[in-house]
Amino acid sequence: MNFQSWPQRVLVVDVEGNGTNPPDLVEIAALPVRDGQPDTSTAKAWLIRPERPVTARAVSIHGLTNELLADEPAWAELADPVHDFLGRDWICAHNAHVDYRELSRHLPKWEPAGVIDTLRLAKATHKGLPSYSLDALLKHLEPDLSQAPRVGRHRATYDAYATAQLLIAMASHYENWDQLIAAAVPPNLPGAPQPETEPTLW
Repeated sequence: MNFQSWPQRVLVVDVEGNGTNPPDLVEIAALPVRDGQPDTSTAKAWLIRPERPVTARAVSIHGLTNELLADEPAWAELADPVHDFLGRDWICAHNAHVDYRELSRHLPKWEPAGVIDTLRLAKATHKGLPSYSLDALLKHLEPDLSQAPRVGRHRATYDAYATAQLLIAMASHYENWDQLIAAAVPPNLPGAPQPETEPTLW
């Protein structure tokens, strides 16, 4: 992969919710990938006090309790800083429809340049796997997670780091950025390649 063909910064994002429908966000992580490496020195993460309590099921998944979040800022205090950090950069997430949908719902004026989905990319790159969950892909590809945050799976910072490593590992199967996004951007999401159309007289 020619990483020089990539945008200057691709943000690998992950969000965690409070378990309601629709969810209130309780954690966001955004990890830049530059020159084919995760840039933890400029990564950002936010814990958020939700308007509605975190459900017991959500706590069992990510461990973010109402008590732990009680003194964190509300979303109204964080919306502008998060929006400013995301900017108009490309984002990447695993099963990216979910993260893009929730970020867009919470940031109605935000629009990324494009959305890479490592789930879609994995299905194009490693055909025939029995599962394409994040855990299954980490087991199959065995990326280096020695520098991952110690908070563990289902926390936004860890999952963003793991997803970044999957993206980098799978990128090696493609020659350049255009080939990668052709395989990785879901239809109808920002950045999806547009089908070529025949010129007409009208």
